[in-house]
Amino acid sequence: MKSILFSITFTLSAFSATSPQYTVLDIPPPPTKFKNIQIDGLTFLPNGKLVVCLPSGEIFFRDLKKKSWELFAEGLHNPLGVLALSNSELIVTQRPELTRVRDLDDDGKADDFEVVTDDFGMSGNYHEFNFTPVLDAHGNYFFALGTGSAGDGVRTITRGTFNERGRPGRMHSSAPYRGCVMKLTKDGKTTPFSFGHRTPNGLGFDLRGNLFVTDNQGDWVGSSKLFHVQKDHFYGHAASLVWKQGFEGTPMDLPVEKLARLRTRACVVFPHGSMSNSPTQVLAIPEKANLGPFTGQLLVGEMNQPRIMRVMLEEVGGELQGACIPFIDGSPLGRGCNRMDWAPDGSLFVGQTKHTWAGGQGIQRVSWNGKIPFEIRNMELSKKGFTFTFTQPVDKKSALQKENWPFKRYFFEYRQAYGSPRSDEMEVEISEIEISGDGKIVEISLSELQPWHIHEVNIQNLKTPKGTPLSNGYIAYTLNRLHGGTPPDPLQIKIEPKKKS
Repeated sequence: MKSILFSITFTLSAFSATSPQYTVLDIPPPPTKFKNIQIDGLTFLPNGKLVVCLPSGEIFFRDLKKKSWELFAEGLHNPLGVLALSNSELIVTQRPELTRVRDLDDDGKADDFEVVTDDFGMSGNYHEFNFTPVLDAHGNYFFALGTGSAGDGVRTITRGTFNERGRPGRMHSSAPYRGCVMKLTKDGKTTPFSFGHRTPNGLGFDLRGNLFVTDNQGDWVGSSKLFHVQKDHFYGHAASLVWKQGFEGTPMDLPVEKLARLRTRACVVFPHGSMSNSPTQVLAIPEKANLGPFTGQLLVGEMNQPRIMRVMLEEVGGELQGACIPFIDGSPLGRGCNRMDWAPDGSLFVGQTKHTWAGGQGIQRVSWNGKIPFEIRNMELSKKGFTFTFTQPVDKKSALQKENWPFKRYFFEYRQAYGSPRSDEMEVEISEIEISGDGKIVEISLSELQPWHIHEVNIQNLKTPKGTPLSNGYIAYTLNRLHGGTPPDPLQIKIEPKKKS
């Protein structure tokens, strides 16, 4: 999430649009007694009813066949995510806890609210969000805690122990585990699972059981990112290190070089201002999804602009990395795409919010007409460049023109300051283009591949043999590791001068 000031700088790519094979329709909002119809939680019950959580603390169910809403629960505190365990039992992330909400007498209304866990700290800071519960295949829950904001003052009255070592900085972790992804085991133990997150507004699993989380650009986060979450790893935002077992000292006092060496890099960096300003939920595309030939890839929402991105990952050098591309893009999709889930018919439902930032409100349904769109299905690293796989054959004459593939590469610095400019940005020349016999695979060989850099291209004038234009030609690949011979991580830090006292 970002302030409106930063959202103004966002410019949508001229090479992106929603393919005509996709339709976006508005869903009538729930009949809340409040004016605010922002959606902070969204899922489906096993019986097919839609579930939404509102900032007002209400939870509504919608019967899609009868097209009717019913109020299930109210009085919750800032519910920012929901899981359905059955038709009458939900798990909700409220600001102060993870809560089990149940209807025990089967009258359609919740009558039992149970604390599942509240074993984490709070100071009352407005930015201490509690995001998106997810459940793994072994019965463990995960949820993500936002850091506090210095703009809301210094809070010392907390639930949990106030830690002054976690207080310095723009976004801080003065109460236990702020900036951590938390794990609640099936036997009831709550512990920090990973560290170094700023505003982790979106957890999700891929189809292989890997856990991912997004983070929003800000201090220590040069541009918004997608992380593969692994136990005890540190992902760059300094403050929460105070809660990592064995860590001593004040994180903000550490040299930036040391913090950079401690961190695990993102598997995908979303270029700020052109791809995403504020990424949200991570949602895998399963086989049951009725959204085109993209099974196994990830969807990621975007708060500030009307965009849902598609992410394609691969393993290189033992780590995941890959590309991001606009997918559902621009009107009639609304801004603030915050929470998503799959309807029983395989269509995608999207809930929108803003929370005083640039965003929107409401619910929309994205459906596919079954015809194959002309899209980049995949972008993969090769030894000399990148392999592009398309959903339809390309027109070979236009695809062989090097000027239609204007590659750039750059990186975002790791630094304490808010955000980062593009650094070491330069054009990359194409040495060769090869096209497969069926026209669906294009091999691009580059004059050089620079590890630890983002490589992006705005593909221009590409079409099918029948003249259909490519819907989304803007794509960015986070190239951390090469296929062999990757040099050591150069850290890409910026050492800022200390302020005079």
